[in-house]
Amino acid sequence: MNTTCSWSGGKDSCFALMHAMKQGYQPKALLNVLNEHGKISRSHGIPSAILKAQAERAGLPMYLFPSSWQDYESKFVSALVLLTKEYQLQYAVFGDIDLQGHRDWEEMVCAKAGIQAVLPLWKQDRRKLVDEMLASGIETMIVSCNETMGERFLGRIITPTLVDELEALGIDACGENGEYHTLVLDCPLFNNRLSVVVEEKTLHENFWFCSLKLVH
Repeated sequence: MNTTCSWSGGKDSCFALMHAMKQGYQPKALLNVLNEHGKISRSHGIPSAILKAQAERAGLPMYLFPSSWQDYESKFVSALVLLTKEYQLQYAVFGDIDLQGHRDWEEMVCAKAGIQAVLPLWKQDRRKLVDEMLASGIETMIVSCNETMGERFLGRIITPTLVDELEALGIDACGENGEYHTLVLDCPLFNNRLSVVVEEKTLHENFWFCSLKLVH
């Protein structure tokens, strides 16, 4: 049951991989898409050095590739094909919860690569999931968010109290609708914690992002 994981660097993909491993899936590599310049992740804006540090702490190779949004699908399929050949994969793990369009796309690209998509968190209650993530030992920090949340949430560690605060603002507990993204600093998969600092906060196309630096 060899698998890769579409690893965003955030809480959902991390918890999905933890679930998959409990179900007997064997992770062989992590996969992340960078922006065109190859310096930060396409979705979360996380520097490649931090993604590599996460993979090192999980004891897994990290496969990174740059892509525009226009080439995203074809390059993702190519990456899956490459990893499938190298690690004899049968599966790919994704952290989506209930966005059907995302699941359809993931199943389609996996089928093109001759493997099967696995979504361990599918259709679970979003608030319950966040509480389970925190209880499992995941420490995660908000690294990008929409303008409803604003820059004051950047760099904050997610706690049950913070989730209450988000829900009071009308923000989904998991950020499943794209309201915010996270970076996992520690979890049961890691052999030691990441130390990361926020250097800058910038607004780009109605979304706030952090400039992040790995301390150790």
